Amino acid sequence: MLEESVQRLEAGDLKLEEALEVFEKGVAASRACGQWLDQTRERVQVLTADAEGQFRLSFLDDEDDQ
Repeated sequence: MLEESVQRLEAGDLKLEEALEVFEKGVAASRACGQWLDQTRERVQVLTADAEGQFRLSFLDDEDDQ
């Protein structure tokens, strides 16, 4: 959806009203993708090993703090 919107806008053959509609739909798709990525990132867990070789699961964002 987002890629299609960009292609249609870049083609330059849309009337102004149609271009605005495509742009608005593209912005909405971009926001939805961003929200989905944020939610998914929070759910991703990483298996890490400490200095003693013990493994633990932590959320991906926890790794950024270390």
